[in-house]
Amino acid sequence: MAAALPFEFFVGLRYVTARKTGGNRFVSFISLISMLGLTLGVAALIVVLSVMNGFQKELRTRILGVAAHAQISGLDGELDDWPHVVEAAHRHARVLAAAPYVQQQALLSSGENVKGAVIRGILPSYEEQVADFSRFLRAGELAALEPGSYGIVLGSELAWALRVRVGDKVTVIAPQGVTTLTGVLPRMKAFTVVGIFEAGMFEYDSGLALVALADAQKLYQMEARVTGVRLKVDDLFAAPLIARELAAGMPGEWRVSDWTRNHANFFRAVQIEKNIMFLILMLIVAVAAFNIVSTLIMTVQDKRGDIAILRTLGASPLSIMGIFMIQGAAIGTIGLACGIAGGVALALNVETVVPAIERALNIQFLAKDVYYISELPSDLHWSDVWTIASTSFLLTLAATLYPSWRAARVEPAQALRYE
Repeated sequence: MAAALPFEFFVGLRYVTARKTGGNRFVSFISLISMLGLTLGVAALIVVLSVMNGFQKELRTRILGVAAHAQISGLDGELDDWPHVVEAAHRHARVLAAAPYVQQQALLSSGENVKGAVIRGILPSYEEQVADFSRFLRAGELAALEPGSYGIVLGSELAWALRVRVGDKVTVIAPQGVTTLTGVLPRMKAFTVVGIFEAGMFEYDSGLALVALADAQKLYQMEARVTGVRLKVDDLFAAPLIARELAAGMPGEWRVSDWTRNHANFFRAVQIEKNIMFLILMLIVAVAAFNIVSTLIMTVQDKRGDIAILRTLGASPLSIMGIFMIQGAAIGTIGLACGIAGGVALALNVETVVPAIERALNIQFLAKDVYYISELPSDLHWSDVWTIASTSFLLTLAATLYPSWRAARVEPAQALRYE
């Protein structure tokens, strides 16, 4: 079975595995450095991309814990018959839940503290099927938002800015005015803080407040109308397709949007950052791969006599070139395999390894008082591993071309003259 292999494989692998003595020790050392550099570069690339995937997944989870996969609203910003819209949305097989909402701007005040915020009126029983507020609540519960009770759930940063806690009163000032004999006065209503949530996204924690749907409708004089209907679908990555299908299949004129459009700039920035990090770290892999060039050039110089003998025995220049390409590819493959094994193992155990390093060095990489995400998340994508492996292997092969070409140009007579 092995005898069927071309002799180039045996000679090339022999140059990799043979014991190095004398002047070849330095060549062996450079080969080892090339392998280690490729191993570290590939492992670092896998770990960094996995951590960035983990951050992206964590942020997406936190955003969609407050936002919806998709939402339907009227062209004028209001829906008159929201139960009909909910029923129509549920006809789509991939829509799991729907919840009506009212969303308007307001000023919140408590004593001398005033803060602008978005007021979202919800039905708690419906909202819990669409969003994941219960997971983010630090105090109170959504069920306390009963119609007519005028309760309010604040984001943690918003509550801190207003200096309030559960049980305190907050005055909500709506932009719609009330005409009186003395002029137009803003609509105001006192709400009781019944809960505080912390989603880990500053946009929501500092600028979102939840109230009962009926209370929001009264405050903003919307009667039975709502701003729109929020949807949860079976696959968040299919939300754009489902939104287009809903827009085309639902009767009437509605505006259907999805989370990728509402947060497009944020996720595009994260993806661009990931791509740039991939390119930067791939340069490390490229440097390690092209160290093979120096290894092979020194090997070719050292093996000039062997090359000349092979040529006199009938080996073609293409065969000589193949020998050194196989040697370089073998060095690269060993380093690449070790890097993939180490990178995957570390990426799958980041949550265990990083805390151990923090305890050993008595440091904390992500301080809880600075970062919302205080632990390094990791999400290994095998597609990334395949991309890294294939790109690194191609770089390794490219690094073998010039030294192998030089070896093929060795003239037997000139090489044997000095042997």
